[in-house]
This record gives sequence, C-alpha cells and structure tokens, in this order.
Amino acid sequence: MILNIARKELKSLFASPMGWIILALLMMAFGSYYLTGVNNYFEVMSGAIRPAERVGVTIFVGQTVYSIASFIMLFAVPLLTMRLISEERRSQTLPFLFSAPISLTEIVLGKFVGLIVFLSILVFYIFLMLTTLNIWADIDFGYLIANSIGLWLLVASFSALGIYFSSLTQQPIIAAILSFISLFALMIMERFFASDPNHWFSYLSLMKHFQSFSRGLIDSSDLMYFFLFISTFLTLTIRRLDADRLRG
Repeated sequence: MILNIARKELKSLFASPMGWIILALLMMAFGSYYLTGVNNYFEVMSGAIRPAERVGVTIFVGQTVYSIASFIMLFAVPLLTMRLISEERRSQTLPFLFSAPISLTEIVLGKFVGLIVFLSILVFYIFLMLTTLNIWADIDFGYLIANSIGLWLLVASFSALGIYFSSLTQQPIIAAILSFISLFALMIMERFFASDPNHWFSYLSLMKHFQSFSRGLIDSSDLMYFFLFISTFLTLTIRRLDADRLRG
C-alpha cells in the first residue's frame, strides 16, 4: 500500500506543471554551476604553478555543485512538501483517507517515499553530471558517492520536516514558509556556536552533519543523526494525523 500511495504522489508531481518546472529549473541551475565550476577550475589551476597548490578536479567542481545544491534544495523542498497533506485538508479529502483501509503510517510513508523518489532524480542527475569529468580526468568516485549520500539524506530530512508542517495547516503557503524558516534555522544553527563547536546545541545543525559527507567521509554518527531526524518528524506527522482522526 505504501508503494501505491508513493506511485500516486509521484504521478501527481509529474502531472502538474509545478513539478516539471521545479525539476527543469533545478537541473538547469545545477548544470550552470557545473559548467562554472569547470571553467573556474581551468582558470585557477592554470595560475597554480606549484604542485602543492593544485586541487583535484573532483573536489574543486564537486564542492561547487554540492554546496549550491544543498542551498537550492532549502528553497525547493518546502515548495514540494507544502501541499502533500495541507492540500488534502483544504480540499476536505482527509476524512476519506482516514476511512480508507490503510494505516496512517502507510499514508505518511507513501507520501514521503513518493517525494523522495522525485528528489532522488535530482541527486542522481548531479552524480551523473559530475561523473562526466571522468572523460578527461581521473576522478574520485568515492568523494562523489559520499556527497550524493549526504545530499540525499539532507533532502530526505528537509522532506520529513516539510511533511510535518504540511500536516499542521490547511494553507500550503503557510506550511512552506514555516518549513523554510525552520530548515534555514537548522542549517545555520552551527554558526551561532562557532566559538564553542562542541556545544551540544550545535549538533542539531543539519549542515554540521552534512559537512563530513561534503569532505568525502561517511560517519556513522551522521548517518544516525539523519535517520533519527527523519524518523522523528515522520512520527510527529503520524501522531498529528492520528489526533485529527480522533477529533473527527
């Protein structure tokens, strides 16, 4: 049943112009930054005469693309999650979902999986685009895989939080604004504790846990953080819908 709901959500994304527009705009943005990174690499490296000053093309271009991708997704994901549940509430179709022979967990996970499949297209697109560097240079595939996993976990976390805020209101725009503000705060939270990087509050920062992936490292503690973040907000969404169902 989860796959059926996910398939329905994925079809609705591709059936609407908004889904195609967001997909096209993001692909165009990532592609332009990829070309910019390649051009900058040749310009900078042509002036770096000493070998110690040279940087691998994978890191140079990859940092450009993945860093901007994490920032752009901060704006794109709230636009995609804002309607997932709030639209059901506004159109008065939520009671029909409650009365259907499926559990709330299946509903939430189905919507989440459908959106993640859509966003995974973008993450895979970035990975394939950067692997084209291998045509004329030896690239670090481990670095690209680690960054792709980190970006995927990051957008999955964005989606989980966005779905939760979508369950709180029947206005999609309000859900998008609340999601963006919360995600932005979680992204820059580490900067508020720059003087004390070991402060426990700084560990809540999404960017802090994404940084190890951006360096080409896969840390089990960061994997656990993203897993707990995603599962927490999906559980809160299920609890919220369960409270709505009990109230009738």
